[in-house]
Amino acid sequence: MTDLARVTLVAAATAIARGEISSVELTRACLERAHRLNAALNCFIRIEDELALREAARADAARAAGERLGVLHGVPLAAKDMFYDPERETSSGSRVRQGFRATTKATVLVRLAAAGAVNLGALNMTEFALGPTGHNAFYGDCRNPWNPAHIAGGSSSGAGAAVAARIAFGALGSDTGGSIRIPAAANGVLGLKPTYGRVSRAGAMPLSWSTDHIGPLARTARDLARLLAVIAGYDATDPSSSRRPVPDYEAALADGVAGLRVGIPVNYFFDGVDPGVRRLLEASLKVLAELGAQLVEIEVPAPEHLTELGRAIVYSEAAALHGEWLRTRPGDYSPQVRARAMTGIAIPAAAYLEALQLRPRLLRRFVSGVYAGCDVLALPTLALPVPTLADTDVGAGEAMWAIIGRLVYCTGPFNYLGVPALSVPVGFTASALPASLQLVGRPFAEARLLRVAAAYQSATDWHQRSPPIS
Repeated sequence: MTDLARVTLVAAATAIARGEISSVELTRACLERAHRLNAALNCFIRIEDELALREAARADAARAAGERLGVLHGVPLAAKDMFYDPERETSSGSRVRQGFRATTKATVLVRLAAAGAVNLGALNMTEFALGPTGHNAFYGDCRNPWNPAHIAGGSSSGAGAAVAARIAFGALGSDTGGSIRIPAAANGVLGLKPTYGRVSRAGAMPLSWSTDHIGPLARTARDLARLLAVIAGYDATDPSSSRRPVPDYEAALADGVAGLRVGIPVNYFFDGVDPGVRRLLEASLKVLAELGAQLVEIEVPAPEHLTELGRAIVYSEAAALHGEWLRTRPGDYSPQVRARAMTGIAIPAAAYLEALQLRPRLLRRFVSGVYAGCDVLALPTLALPVPTLADTDVGAGEAMWAIIGRLVYCTGPFNYLGVPALSVPVGFTASALPASLQLVGRPFAEARLLRVAAAYQSATDWHQRSPPIS
């Protein structure tokens, strides 16, 4: 392990298990890299050296005693600053929650710890997860490691940047309209929004209880599969979590894509896609075809309505959650986030309830209309090249809102439906910034999405490219 920055999560776990490196050594290397790069990237709100090294020492002591903590034994990870932990502050990227310390620990953090993972600290995020760009007026904007003038995506901005910059071997994020997949795409890593209910949200800051999803970001499909297997599964403290058994995601990766039908939408999702991004997407689909996949054209039922229905739910529920603070502490919100949070106040209750009522019917229509003709849907994650921080800041006026609308254009529909969606890097645009393919499956088809991503990565090396920042 001469170059820790190029080691995958699974390779790091294997090296620790074999005694080739200690968790303390690996954690120190990651912490050193975090401190060195954070000045340029601002991907961490808090780097927690003492807690991380304590956890690493515990992992090494367990191994010395002949114990194996789990499949992530001693591996340094990091989590978005919205997962509650009594040992750590959880600010949710906001001034309002600065200094908040929960009395219970998020289920996903409990499961990562039980598998032996080390937590490097709290990752930067859009304030209260309300935005797809990664701007944060209070803690400072997170920046893209491929070019710090550009966005890292949001709201899980720090997660995407820290994994891409080889600081953490994987990260936890949340996704309510694209907030895992957008930063994954912007930073050139993989990000998975699992099926609604596949991963417990207990102990995670809520934004919209009907559309929030928790999921992992990593550099390879195998790394992502391992993380998902750890955090997925029923949790009695989250009534919305599914009792469906968790499959062996890593075992399914070897199946390849021969004979798999990959659906290409003929409506909506490719409308107005940047020509450079389109060329990269077409090249990635050609790779899948060369690996044996069958490309088929698919008409997606009324996707243009899904994002708007999702917005009615998200903004209504966000306004309900933030109502008291918006009345009593409006000045503690940044202007952009305050405006977004207050949008729900103007949404009629009937519109909110209708959006909820329509969802099961539209999900059945989507599944029957799409997956009768294909096994996996393939489309852009981002329809445009990664924009700059300046173009997406409040000073950009109406242009900012137009870009924000384009950022969630291809991701938002799948939060409303609750189906799994995975972003996979497929190359770089003319501006040397990443572009990504989005794979979408029927409910609980995460293993199939990961299988397609693994096959693609077996034939390409985009996931092995490192950002120039160092």
